Amino acid sequence: MRSSAKRSPKAGRLRRRLLISCEHGGNSVPAEYAHLFRGASDVLDSHRGMDFGALEVAEALGKRFGVKPIAATTTRLLVDLNRSLHNRTVFSDYSRALSSEERAAVLAKHYLPYRSKVERGVERAAASGAFLVHVSAHSFTPMLRGEIRHCDVGFLYDSSRRRERTFIDAWDAALKATAPELRVRRNYPYRGTSDALVTHLRRKHDERRYAGVELEVNQKHVGGPLWSGLIAAVVDSLAAVLALQ
Repeated sequence: MRSSAKRSPKAGRLRRRLLISCEHGGNSVPAEYAHLFRGASDVLDSHRGMDFGALEVAEALGKRFGVKPIAATTTRLLVDLNRSLHNRTVFSDYSRALSSEERAAVLAKHYLPYRSKVERGVERAAASGAFLVHVSAHSFTPMLRGEIRHCDVGFLYDSSRRRERTFIDAWDAALKATAPELRVRRNYPYRGTSDALVTHLRRKHDERRYAGVELEVNQKHVGGPLWSGLIAAVVDSLAAVLALQ
């Protein structure tokens, strides 16, 4: 993981690092659990199975900033890497039927290694004295339970953390300036303090050293005429913010 910008000559300015993750980047099913999903291909190929487009966004960010994303492509319906172990949705209706021993094996092989890899990246940045910006790439279905989500890009964050709020102020303004046609909203379509990997990491790391942001893009754009432009706008706006800070 490399610094996303050159060290500033100004005294007192923190060095920054960028970490990119993607918890729901695919809908693959490991062979040993294929029996759980017989007849569920439609569900696997829906927003319940994965975050469509999120991995592409994460890879575009990684390419621009020279940072290799930490990404998972196993379906969230086996185990949800973005949920804490105490959250009942960490296992889905498909995998909850596994025995306690089988669930422990899923956690040991898929959940714990991924979460540990992200945590080690954050800890390395903290040990170096840098300020880490962690962008967790996600996407959301354009309609849920009959409600249309009126948003193209959402930023989920904790507004009580000053550095995180300041960073989102800047990214929000830069994205709106770069692509004024996009509808950008904060803490939408979900709350930024809901259970998530970044929420867990905020509890472990001082706000002066860590900012965790869940980037949400609307799946209605994936593969459509605005898709490449949306990705470019997200990447360019983040580059502008990192260059200014």
